[in-house]
Amino acid sequence: MKNNIKLLFLITIFFVSCNEDSFLEQVNPNAITEDTFWNTESQFNTALTTVYGALQFKNISAGGLIKEMNMSDIGGCETWNGGYTFRNLTYTDATAAVTEKWNELYVGIFRANQIIQYIQQADESNFTGNNKAQIEAQARFLRAFFYFQLAHSYGGAVIHTEVARNSEDLSKPFSTIEEVTNSIIIPDLEFAQANLPTTWEGDDIGRITWGAATSMLGKVYLYGKDFSTAASLFKQVIDSEIYSLTENIMDNFTDVNEFNSESIFEVVYSSTLNPGVNGNIIDDNPNETGAEASTMAREIGHHLEGGGYNGIMPTYYLHEMFLADEVDSTNPINNGNTHSKRLNASIAPVNYEGLYYNKTIEDMSGWAYGQSAYTKKYSNWYHLDAEDTEFRSGINFRHIRLADVYLMYAEAVIETNGDYTTAIEYIDKVRKRAGVVTLQKYMDANSGMFPQLHISQEIHGERPMVAPNSETVMTHIRRVERPLELCFEGHRWKDLVRWGIVQEVFDELRADEVWRFDHIDDLNVKKNAAIGNDGTGVAPLFIKERIRPDFVICSDVYTPNQHNYFPIPAGEVQANDQLNN
Repeated sequence: MKNNIKLLFLITIFFVSCNEDSFLEQVNPNAITEDTFWNTESQFNTALTTVYGALQFKNISAGGLIKEMNMSDIGGCETWNGGYTFRNLTYTDATAAVTEKWNELYVGIFRANQIIQYIQQADESNFTGNNKAQIEAQARFLRAFFYFQLAHSYGGAVIHTEVARNSEDLSKPFSTIEEVTNSIIIPDLEFAQANLPTTWEGDDIGRITWGAATSMLGKVYLYGKDFSTAASLFKQVIDSEIYSLTENIMDNFTDVNEFNSESIFEVVYSSTLNPGVNGNIIDDNPNETGAEASTMAREIGHHLEGGGYNGIMPTYYLHEMFLADEVDSTNPINNGNTHSKRLNASIAPVNYEGLYYNKTIEDMSGWAYGQSAYTKKYSNWYHLDAEDTEFRSGINFRHIRLADVYLMYAEAVIETNGDYTTAIEYIDKVRKRAGVVTLQKYMDANSGMFPQLHISQEIHGERPMVAPNSETVMTHIRRVERPLELCFEGHRWKDLVRWGIVQEVFDELRADEVWRFDHIDDLNVKKNAAIGNDGTGVAPLFIKERIRPDFVICSDVYTPNQHNYFPIPAGEVQANDQLNN
């Protein structure tokens, strides 16, 4: 797929309308025009490649997502990092990532709109079989995806469904999430679902499929709180048996086993195409050649031996919860590992196992000044000595995978009819693959009870045991399973917002943070048996020197109307007079 989808190629098509000033200008008879380009299947497929190419933009599928990840309960960073303004919710309508994401999504929408608009007039005889409908279906899925990201990042969108012919066409009012969903996202996804194949073969592997459209449609209904419809759609994907969990969870975050059995919607990157081009160079500039590489790994990676930026680091909450994810010694997926399979695939704690950027614990440094763990997921820690200084990584980004569908389905069935038994069944599929004790096994051993793993044992003592019901299992999905399984995959902030629990979570974690501030001397007591490069810090996190203040500001300033969604970029407000009304 990396060499076959040809995302490195960009076509920039300019359409010039006639006016008095240009009437006498000579026109190149060989130039590509609206009349000469939008005719053949090959031309539409070439244009479709540029829509897929928009997925590669850094704020859609790569390093720019790190800043949004810092807004939630699972990621933190230091003051020198660019994500700090997002960690503290102090970004504005002029902050670069806020404006860039808006612009990138609309580039994708513009490209999709071209195909969707012009294919309506294209001669059916110029297409083979059902290819005309399949090309339109892919474009409409991608447009729906871009609009979903807009709606749930900015609280709505300015709706454009046709190619603008003049400045007046660009000035339109802001539409709500519900308006965008009902008028664009759902119809587009339904068309995609009805016209896409279940699989692609050969060079076409990686294109949008029926499973991606159905999963995305289920997610849309889940976010819209139509839980029964969401559950039905997720179950269609599950029952299709097209997808299965990979045996090794690591296969979802490396370049080794891409487009695997778990992958439903995946964005392709390559570190070998266009060598020497910086990963930050994207294909929207006709004067530059896009890198086709992801910037994610450099933003995430360890900043000393690993050469990365430490753009996002696991919060103490996430780290401790990973440690509470008890390894099941009877599960054959485990092979002597001390930590769970998904911990070892996601984060590197101070007492990590194996190699990290080809170094042992003894050879690594940098676990100091409040850091207890670094992020592994989507970095090249597993096969490189350091991250590429040119921000080039070939690790594909997975927007939807089967484990996510399982957990969304578990949530949907609880919300539909309180069916927590079915929810536990699908939660445990994910936990079993992670190599950790399942909820059912906990209940079998504890008179029908399971532990509340999101509560810090270090701070609050023994974790409470609870009986399963719709409320306790939903809390487990929200506070344990989704953050552990899907951390650093771009879902967490939107999850917290749609559940309406941002303030609750921030307040709890701020209280934990205060406790650690107050007990810093106890946490830094020298222990001969402690695992730490200099012998300081105590279990379970081995924090050294100071407590990183991840929640001191955000818990105090968070205001739902102001922070649940990004502000409309200032430039857009200035250019679009209908946004000032």
